[in-house]
Amino acid sequence: MSARTVDPAHFTAQVQVFIQSDDGLERNEMLPTGAPISIGRHQSCVLRLDSDLVSRQHCVVEVAPDFVRVEDVSTNGTMAGDMLLRRQAVDVPYGTPIVCGNFTVYFLHPQMAQPAGPHQGSGARRNPGMPMEMPSQPQMGGMGMGMNMPGMQPGMGMQGMQGMPGMQPGMGMQGMQGMPGMQPGMGMQPGMQRAQMHGMVPPVPQGPQRAQQIQGQHGAQITTPEMLQKREKDVALRRQIHKLLLEHLDLATLDASKLDDPSMRPKVLGALRRIVGQLDSQIPPELERDVLIGELADEALGLGPLERFIADPSISEIMVVDPNTIYIERGGKLVLSETRFTDDDRVRSVIERIVTPLGRRIDESSPLVDARLKDGSRVNAVIKPLALRGSCITIRKFAKTPLTLEKLISFGALTPQMALFLTRSVIAKKNIVISGGTGSGKTTLLNVLSAAIPSEERIVTIEDAAELQLSQPHVVSLETRPANLEGKGEYTIRDLVKNSLRMRPDRIVVGECRGGEALDMLQAMNTGHDGSLTTTHANSPVEAIARIETLVLMGGIELPVRAIRDQIAGAVHLIVQQSRFADGSRRVSAISEVTGVGDEGTIEMRPIFEFIRTGTDAKGKVVGDFRATGYLPSYLNDFIVMGLVKRGEKYL
Repeated sequence: MSARTVDPAHFTAQVQVFIQSDDGLERNEMLPTGAPISIGRHQSCVLRLDSDLVSRQHCVVEVAPDFVRVEDVSTNGTMAGDMLLRRQAVDVPYGTPIVCGNFTVYFLHPQMAQPAGPHQGSGARRNPGMPMEMPSQPQMGGMGMGMNMPGMQPGMGMQGMQGMPGMQPGMGMQGMQGMPGMQPGMGMQPGMQRAQMHGMVPPVPQGPQRAQQIQGQHGAQITTPEMLQKREKDVALRRQIHKLLLEHLDLATLDASKLDDPSMRPKVLGALRRIVGQLDSQIPPELERDVLIGELADEALGLGPLERFIADPSISEIMVVDPNTIYIERGGKLVLSETRFTDDDRVRSVIERIVTPLGRRIDESSPLVDARLKDGSRVNAVIKPLALRGSCITIRKFAKTPLTLEKLISFGALTPQMALFLTRSVIAKKNIVISGGTGSGKTTLLNVLSAAIPSEERIVTIEDAAELQLSQPHVVSLETRPANLEGKGEYTIRDLVKNSLRMRPDRIVVGECRGGEALDMLQAMNTGHDGSLTTTHANSPVEAIARIETLVLMGGIELPVRAIRDQIAGAVHLIVQQSRFADGSRRVSAISEVTGVGDEGTIEMRPIFEFIRTGTDAKGKVVGDFRATGYLPSYLNDFIVMGLVKRGEKYL
């Protein structure tokens, strides 16, 4: 779709939406654009889709002058064009099909949509109880329909074609297939093309033009036959050079640890220059020789095309989907990079280069592994047969210098008052659970709060992959270990939590509770190890409590629910909710105190601070305010007793 200049004031009114279900039901609605448009089956949603295949709240759409922002909030994901969204947001052009369960929704550009009018002859069935207001149907001329039949005139519709040779009264598109000038498959297809008949969605180009359009809209790679052929030649050339390099330096027989020797890189670069010189006639003239040599050297000795991403401090996450597809996260946004691996074997080599020094292994019998890089970055790798498209790598990078509360405040993640309250709570030995979704910044916040622990205390940290960077002098760091080839020697987080109780810790910091260790953690908090911290996956403080209950039940010990809730209420003081918003920003969205178990047996909480979202600015940034609810935590007197607050000074 070509870019249009639209008066932004127009978008304060309404946007036209075309909805189509898999069984052929269609409807057209006008929705207000002053606030995000929620789509789902619940009655509170702005656009309600009545189906069990649609989540209560499936996705949230924000309308901008030049694009539509789609954020998935469902259980099973939302399709936006050719992209599957899972708890993430993406900007797409107007007219992009948004699939929610068994419904497809099109948001129409004001200059694309036709004026609303009565539905005329589309053959669509009406959904009972829903008004059918379809745009007026334009005439289907030869140019618009892709038909070039004898006697066709521009703008001629079906009724005007009745007098043409071979046309019979009432004949539709299906019956025209045998007429002169008609080609097999010519005419309208269901779904997208039916919407095109009403002038609501622009025609979709096919072939190379379609590939280029997709690339322009979503950053995807062009997959024309010419590009595929060029890609195959490039892969074959790189494989040939890599094979010659192995023969020249006999790298295959070298110990993996020797590849890190600084003296190896000059040898590899020299050998590659000689090989590239010999094959110069086979290398396309537009391909930079120095770039090719550098990439091949990285594949032979380092992490291949990931090397430059590792060195870039602005990149927070690297995601290898397959050898040809590498995404990066920069500024909280996912971006498709232009780099790639030669083939899946090179990806496997990089994975093995990461995990071998750590004593981990990855093969067909153990096709997934968690590890870390030398700089502390967390790595997860999955290979075939689990990864169907090829070896998959996910690298979560961490800042070389740990973040501080001052930096988080400058980023707008929380206010100085919230930071001061959390710091005092840590010093006062309050047990804190940080909850949030994947990539929301739980571990970062845990690391920042851990820095407030007094330096004279003994701290034991327990993690799957060591990520915490505590500056205190007395820190014991424990890390889990997977089973060996014989299936023995595994030590889980639960094993380490139990063992840590015998290590005389003042504080226990668990990277994440995701299983039965939650029960041991609660018992530790209730038996003299106050001031412990941990994280868990949840979307709100209420859900965090429910998840901890579930994790305790996973411990295999049959306890009544009331006993579990009493344990949680007695152990946990604060739930700190960390959230990642659609614009990529991360904020502390709620701080709540666990106040006890109510008369009905449910755990009661009181919010202390909340982030209230008020809208989205012209640049797509989330706008909102941090607000104190007015509730004063029950343990504020502890701040005075410990000398953290002087009388007359503000608590919060």
